[in-house]
Amino acid sequence: MERGSEGRTSSALFAGFRALGLFSTDIPHVVRFSALKRRFYVTTCVGKSFHTYDVQKLSLVAVSNSLPQDICCMAADGRLVFAAYGNVFSAFARNKEVVHTFKGHKAEIHLLQPFGDHIISVDTDSILIIWHIYSEEEYLQLTFDKSVFKISAILHPSTYLNKILLGSEQGSLQLWNVKSNKLLYTFQGWKIGVTALQQAPAVDVVAVGLMSGQVIIHNIKFDETLMKFHQDWGPITSISFRTDGHPIMAAGSPCGHIGLWDLEDKKLINQMRNAHSTAIAGLTFLHREPLLVTNGADNALRIWIFDGPTGEGRLLRFRMGHSAPLTKIRYYGQNGQQILSASQDGTLQSFSTIHEKFNKSLGHGLINKKRVKRKGLQNAISVRLPPITKFAAEEARESDWDSIIACHQGKLSCSTWNYQRSTIGAYFLKPKELKKDDITATAVDITSCGNFAVIGLSSGAVDVYNMQSGIHRGSFGEDQAHKGSVRGVAVDGLNQLTITTGSEGLLKFWNFKNKILIHSMSLDSSPNMMLLHRDSGILGLALDDFSISVLDIETRKIVREFSGHQGQINDLTFSPDGRWLISASMDCSVRTWDLPSGCLIDSFLLDSAPLNITMSPTGDFLATSHVDHLGIYLWSNISLYSVVSLRPLPTDYVPSVVMLPGTCQTQDVELLEETIEPSDEMIEYDSPEQLNEQLVTLSLLPESRWKNLLNLDVIKKKNKPKEPPKVPKSAPFFIPTVPGLVPRYAAPEQKNDPHQSKVVNLGILAQKSDFCLKLEEGLVNNKYEAALNLLKELGPSGIETELRSLSPDCGGSVEVMQSFLKMIGMMLDRKRDFELAQAYLALFLKLHLKMLPSEPVLLEEMTKLSSQVEENWIHLQSLFNQSMCILNYIKSALL
Repeated sequence: MERGSEGRTSSALFAGFRALGLFSTDIPHVVRFSALKRRFYVTTCVGKSFHTYDVQKLSLVAVSNSLPQDICCMAADGRLVFAAYGNVFSAFARNKEVVHTFKGHKAEIHLLQPFGDHIISVDTDSILIIWHIYSEEEYLQLTFDKSVFKISAILHPSTYLNKILLGSEQGSLQLWNVKSNKLLYTFQGWKIGVTALQQAPAVDVVAVGLMSGQVIIHNIKFDETLMKFHQDWGPITSISFRTDGHPIMAAGSPCGHIGLWDLEDKKLINQMRNAHSTAIAGLTFLHREPLLVTNGADNALRIWIFDGPTGEGRLLRFRMGHSAPLTKIRYYGQNGQQILSASQDGTLQSFSTIHEKFNKSLGHGLINKKRVKRKGLQNAISVRLPPITKFAAEEARESDWDSIIACHQGKLSCSTWNYQRSTIGAYFLKPKELKKDDITATAVDITSCGNFAVIGLSSGAVDVYNMQSGIHRGSFGEDQAHKGSVRGVAVDGLNQLTITTGSEGLLKFWNFKNKILIHSMSLDSSPNMMLLHRDSGILGLALDDFSISVLDIETRKIVREFSGHQGQINDLTFSPDGRWLISASMDCSVRTWDLPSGCLIDSFLLDSAPLNITMSPTGDFLATSHVDHLGIYLWSNISLYSVVSLRPLPTDYVPSVVMLPGTCQTQDVELLEETIEPSDEMIEYDSPEQLNEQLVTLSLLPESRWKNLLNLDVIKKKNKPKEPPKVPKSAPFFIPTVPGLVPRYAAPEQKNDPHQSKVVNLGILAQKSDFCLKLEEGLVNNKYEAALNLLKELGPSGIETELRSLSPDCGGSVEVMQSFLKMIGMMLDRKRDFELAQAYLALFLKLHLKMLPSEPVLLEEMTKLSSQVEENWIHLQSLFNQSMCILNYIKSALL
């Protein structure tokens, strides 16, 4: 990811995770056989990477690393997969890592043909290069004149050593010996461009597919045409032969049909109509098996089995996504594992964020499902409903009745769908009295209980229906709820309020049960869409002036207004806790707004405008869909697994473009390392010792250091030993060590010198402690921090000893005692270490109360301290009383 203006990554909150729902493009698939595992594998391209599936269960085996550009052509041999992008192609080992890269073409590569230890590549300028695979060096280069012979197909005929057959757009074919660099033979052809070449099971026989829809079975040894077939569906896109004992050839077409031809009877025996909804990109019969693998640009990979009596193929396994751009996506349920998506292809599908085997399609919307089933018109386009534009889903009663309601493009009636049965539901909900064609359903919502659906129409009417029976349960407003088209409807979590908004710029609050208007308010601009976060009662409104308004439905007031988008806001989503509002706009940006602070905390740009955005109910992923893209793109929420700074972005912040994630989960190791490192913009906050001089600040010492200072005599009595100390045992064999964190040997006891004097030196005993010395210094320079720090390090008994030694009887002096009282005064003045000052003063008074009145200096100091303590305590007492009063009110008041 690129770096933004402040040196941060372009998104601090979201990192690209992976894409869902991508299975195939218009690049032909590649089938490979693994001799080691005795299995067939099929590889399909999905943009910048490719997927490898095990044919047996069509389970995903590997996802390759991404290439810099979209793949334009693929091929494979027993060990490597080759993928071309632009004028470069790469070899992948283990279906994943790039091991060789071949650069040398000037134009885009469109044909690849592995050839033993070599590979042949052909570009659109008809330059053919043969490469050594392992040394990546050119072996041979052939240049053809595009106007005479533009290469359109390539084949290595079986048993033809060092020879390749080239087909051209002009219709002729050439056989070359690539070792000796000689043109061996030119086939005149049929004056029609060659689109496909395929080796037949018989030696010397090749199938040639032409632009006219003809398939020529040709013997290249004698240059003789054995048979001709003709399809009426346009150019032949690909050809394959069955090798399991049935002499059948399959030919693909641009309209999605497959023709099956019997080579013995020389006739068409079957048609697989609408095998794909777009052109057949590739079809391959598996060697010695009755299985046909097909893929197309409709984002589908299918395996057909030929086990019927008439030899027709039936669908055995498939992996399928949407074949047209998405119109709406929403998370379904509360576990954050399914995403419902509607598409312009007319289908409604569910994609699992866990595993592809849990994906399911709810199918096409059908106008009359029973009649269609009876007459067998499933694939007829005339009986299908137009694409879904809006839908709402609620899983509360999904096992009892339909749980999804959807609006269709240009249709008045809304369809219901059953998620559990994966089919369109029983009802079409629309007002009976309306017969107009120009009125359409524009907004829908389902109540949190799953019983009612609320539908807004372009005429301004808002109706309520029962989901179980499909019965109309009433309308909001006498004739219509709004004068303009309804842009959004929402019902709160308790079925108390219904909120509707119309294009005339009004937002209305209704009683859900009796349909009475409670409140109406005008907006600054016409609303584009509306979204309610039911748990918190926060309503998000995207307006046509590219701004966002946030309302609280309890107070019915606008609480936040956000502006900054430069294009129409397409979609909104809330984080599960309701703290973030995330918006997607036509200016290609995704912005995250923090609702408590009212700030923009994250923004990033995409190379394609986001149409839909939805956040997981568990908060782990953000899902987006984009203009002209067939997939759903997941973004992981970085704040769940690392520390993220949620500081507001500056007004001049320019977000940088983030690439859409690929189907591979972890595309780049460097990204992971980057997320582990602390963010550049994270500022470590050091809390000051005192926030404000007016505030009373406590020390950070544990209670045990000061709380029991007045009760030390009681503690000593409790801790008095019950029996006298015992004589220690004889010294151990091992050398004793001094206890402590750092182990040290105990110093040996010195023998008493008989000549040493036994008179005790009283000068040593009467030495003053460091604390006393610091207090004496404080009396001179009026600085007591050093003395206070010494006292903070001591335990309760140490503190008592130090304070006791301040009196003249124990080696102290009146000056030292005066200095101690001044230190306490300094602590009270600064209002720091407040509890320590009280505890130390209390212990001091307890120890020296008898002698204090006899010393006028100390008495004067005490009078000052007394007024200080009283003043501080009165201030604190008033604050305590105020807090207690508010607390009691909140506990007892009827809110």
